[in-house]
Amino acid sequence: MSATEPQVVKKYGTLLGVFIPSILTILGAIMYLRFGWVVGNAGLWGTLAIVGLANAITLITALSVSSLATSQRVGVGGAYFLISRSLGISMGGAIGLPLYLSQSISLTLYCYALAESLTMIFPSAPIQPLAAVFIIAVTVSALKATEWVLKSQIFIFVLVLLSIVSLLWGVNWDAGVFITQASYASADATGFWDVFAVFFPAVTGILTGLSLSGDLEDPEKAIPYGTLGAVVVGMVLYFIIPVALSHHRDVDSMLTNTLIWLDVAKFPILILPGLLAAILSSAIGSILSAPRTLQALADDGILPERVGRLEDGEPKFAMYISGGVALLAVLLGDLNAVATVVTMFFLTTYCMINVVSALESLVRNPSFRPKFHISWVYSLMAAAGCCLVMMLINPLASVSAFLIELGIYIYLSRVTLSSTWGDMRGGLMMAIARWALLAHKRLEEHRRNWRPNLLVFADGVENSLWNVQTANDLTVGRGIVTVVQLHQSELTALPTLAERQETIAKMESFLQSHDIDAFCELDVVDRKTEGYVSVAQANGIAGMQSNTIVMGWSTKLEIAPLMLAMDSLQKSLIFTRFSGWEDKRERIDVWWSGTYQNGDLMLLLAHLLGLSQHWRTAKIYLKTVVDNDTLFEERESALQKICQETRIQAQCEVLIRQPSQSLNDVIVSHSKTADLVMLGMSLPDPERASEFVEWYDTLASGLDNVMFVRNSTPFKGQLIVEDGEELD
Repeated sequence: MSATEPQVVKKYGTLLGVFIPSILTILGAIMYLRFGWVVGNAGLWGTLAIVGLANAITLITALSVSSLATSQRVGVGGAYFLISRSLGISMGGAIGLPLYLSQSISLTLYCYALAESLTMIFPSAPIQPLAAVFIIAVTVSALKATEWVLKSQIFIFVLVLLSIVSLLWGVNWDAGVFITQASYASADATGFWDVFAVFFPAVTGILTGLSLSGDLEDPEKAIPYGTLGAVVVGMVLYFIIPVALSHHRDVDSMLTNTLIWLDVAKFPILILPGLLAAILSSAIGSILSAPRTLQALADDGILPERVGRLEDGEPKFAMYISGGVALLAVLLGDLNAVATVVTMFFLTTYCMINVVSALESLVRNPSFRPKFHISWVYSLMAAAGCCLVMMLINPLASVSAFLIELGIYIYLSRVTLSSTWGDMRGGLMMAIARWALLAHKRLEEHRRNWRPNLLVFADGVENSLWNVQTANDLTVGRGIVTVVQLHQSELTALPTLAERQETIAKMESFLQSHDIDAFCELDVVDRKTEGYVSVAQANGIAGMQSNTIVMGWSTKLEIAPLMLAMDSLQKSLIFTRFSGWEDKRERIDVWWSGTYQNGDLMLLLAHLLGLSQHWRTAKIYLKTVVDNDTLFEERESALQKICQETRIQAQCEVLIRQPSQSLNDVIVSHSKTADLVMLGMSLPDPERASEFVEWYDTLASGLDNVMFVRNSTPFKGQLIVEDGEELD
C-alpha cells in the first residue's frame, strides 16, 4: 500500500500525541542521572544560569515551531516537513537524513542508559546484549500497536511525577542551601560550558510531538499547545529540582553518585521505576519519530517509495529499518563520539527551524499567516545560540555535522527531484531583489557602475543564437540579458496565456541547452518598428532598465527612425551581422574615431567580451585611419595613452589611407580575417536615410562578423577614461 493512499487511521489529540511524548523526552535520563552532578560542579547559581540559558533556546525554538505549525498543515515528518516546505527539498533532505539517523541512534543511547540503570539491580548484567534486547523489545512494541505505546506513556508520566514528588518531599528545606558556589571538581567538568554541554541534551525533546504530526487529529492546535506546554512544565521543574538538590550537604557524593536522588527522596523506592520509565518513554519516542521522518523522505522521492509504505496505518517497514540502524549502532561498541554527533544533528535541526521561522517573517509571503507569531529577531537569536552551543560542546563534531549536511545538500541539489509545493525560496529571492532594487534606486547613477543590460530582439531564438550568445558573453556576472520575441498581430487576436507561456518555455529550454542565462519574453505588437521602441522603453524595473539594444542588421528595418528613437531614449544600439565562428575566437578589431563618438563603448564591450569563456584568448586590436603621415604619430600616441589609462590590453594600429581608397576599402582590407569587427555608427540624416543604410550595408557585406555600435549612454565619452580626462 502506498504512503500516499488515503487510510482510516486513529488520530491523536494534544495530550496523547504531543504533550506526553515531549515532556517524557525532556524529563529523561539527564534529569535523574546528571542533575546532581551539574549542581555539584556549577553550584546552585551556575546551575540556574545553565537551566535558564538552555530553556531560553528551547522555548524560542518551540515558539518558532508553533509559528510555522499554525501557518500551514504540518504533514508527516515534522521538522523535515517544515524545513523542506520552506527552504526546498534539497535543504529539507540535508537536515532530514541526519535527523532520521540521530532519532534512530537515540534509541540505541536510551537503551544503553536503560541497561546501565538495571546494572544497579543486577551488577553482573552485560550492558551491550541487554541494550540490544531492549531495542528489539521497544521496536516490536511499536510495531504491534502505536496507540497502546502512546497510552502507556500516561502511566510512565505518572511514575515520573511520583518520583519528582518523592524527591521534593524528602528535601530538608529548613536546613538551608549548602551548594551555592561552583567547584568544577570533576575531571570532565573544567568550566561552565563543559557542564552546560552535559545538561543541554535534557531540553532537546521538543520535536517528538512534531514528528508525530501526521498522526495528529488537529496538528495546528496540538503542536503549539502540546509543545509549549511541555517546555513550560519542564522548565518549571528544572528550576525547582536544582534548588532541592542544593540542600544536600555532601558535595562529593553529588559529583560521584549518579543516583543521588535515592539519598534525598522521601520514598527511594519510587525513584528507580520513574528513572526506568522515563528512559523507556524516550526510547519509545525515538522509535515513533524516526520511522515517520523516513516515511516523509520516501514520500518526497529522496528515498525509494517502498521505504515509506504503510501497513495498517503505520510505517512498519521504516520501523524495521530504524530498529536495524539502532541495533547496528549497538554493535559499534563505543557510542560516546556518535552520541555527541547525534546531539549536533538535533541542534542543527533546531537552528534551521529558527532560521526558517525568521525568514518567513522577514520575507512576508502573503501565505504566511501564523496564529502564533514570534519576532524574527528572537528566532535568529535562538539559531545563533544553537550554533554557539554546538561549538562549545564539541567543535570537531559541530564541523563534522555541518559538513555531512552540506554534502547531502550538494548531492540532492544535483539530483532531479520534483516538488509540488511552493517553498519559501521564491519569496526570499523576491525580498532580496526588492531590497536590492530599492537600495540601487537611491544611489546616484555613475559611469563607474555602468554595465550592459542588454535587450536582444530575436526573430526566433534558433535564428538569433549568435546574437544571444554574444550578448550573454558580454554580460556574464556583470549585467542582464533579456531576449524578446515580437509577435506581430492584431490586438484583437492576442495569443492565449497558455500559448505565450508555451512559447517562452521553449525559448528558455533552447537557451539553457546552450548554457545561456537570459530572461525571455514574448510581446505582441501591431507594427514591429513601433514595437521595438515600445518594448525598449518599457523593459526593466526600478532603475534596472535595459540600456543597450541588440538586434540583427537588416535593410528591411526602418533603421533611421529606429536609431533616432533609441537615441532619444538614451538606449545604445548594437546592430549585428554574424556568419558564425569556429571553436577559436582570437581577434577583435575595434575601429576608433574618438571617445565622444562610439569608441569608449566599443572598447569597453571588447574588454568585457574578452573576459568570457568563448573569447578569453582573443586579442583586441585598436585601429584608426588617418589621411596623411603628419597625423600618424599623434594618433598612435593617443591610442596608446587610451590603452594605458584604461588598463585595457590592446594592440594599437594607425593606418594611412591612400587617396584612391575609400574608408570602406581600408576597413575591409584590414579586418577581413578578424573574428569580430566593431564599428561605430553616427546618427542618420532622415532625408538621406537610404544612403546611410546602403553605406553600412556595403561595409557589412565585406566582413564575416560585424557589430555596428551607437553609443547613446548618458556617459558618452566617460566609460573608459578617468574623470576630467578627455581623449579624442
